[in-house]
Amino acid sequence: MLRNLVTALIAAVFGFAGAAAWSLTGLGDGQTRSYLMANPEILSDMAGKLQDQRNKARLAQVGPIADTPFPGAVLGNPKGTKTLVKFTDYGCTYCRASEADVQKLIRNDPNLRIVVREWPIFDGSEAAARMALAAAKQSKYAAFYRAMFKDGPPSPASIDRAAQEANLDMAQARRDAASQEVTNELAKNNALASTLGFTGTPSWIAGNQILQGAVGYRALADAISDEKSA
Repeated sequence: MLRNLVTALIAAVFGFAGAAAWSLTGLGDGQTRSYLMANPEILSDMAGKLQDQRNKARLAQVGPIADTPFPGAVLGNPKGTKTLVKFTDYGCTYCRASEADVQKLIRNDPNLRIVVREWPIFDGSEAAARMALAAAKQSKYAAFYRAMFKDGPPSPASIDRAAQEANLDMAQARRDAASQEVTNELAKNNALASTLGFTGTPSWIAGNQILQGAVGYRALADAISDEKSA
């Protein structure tokens, strides 16, 4: 049984040729177990390689769409040579916890462009996401984004306060927030998240790497560095 599982994993990672080579070693289940117990890192390495392959396949499916922002929905340097994509929700505790890391990344790297994809998956978050995209149309996305995360979970009152702090033209913002353009953007982001296998927010893309959750400053900085050097 164990041998069959290992062979299946090898086939998934290295293809049938790799699985055939493994099978030809003639190791029985007992020998397989002994070998893996002595070298447990093998399965971990293989599982990691398999996940990397799956991530690359998913990213290939979406192509450049994921890092092409809704006009104005960018943090950091809009013309930066490095790109981090963030799928976010203003009602997400982990997104809020990650904000210090996001702002530190921006401070430490003037060439960093953060493409923010509004993905409202929590109750009450859609109105905030819509207003954020309306702010982007007025070139005030970053100001609204920061104010919204600073003020707490989305509510009609907190959304209005963030909009006022960002100095939005409120009449125009309300029209834009209700527009088909914004509706289409939210639907696109939801479809992208599904294709990429995301299970929650925040989720991130850097080059061929996918990260999920509040992974911390160092993991994000390393992924951005790897993306640039790839």
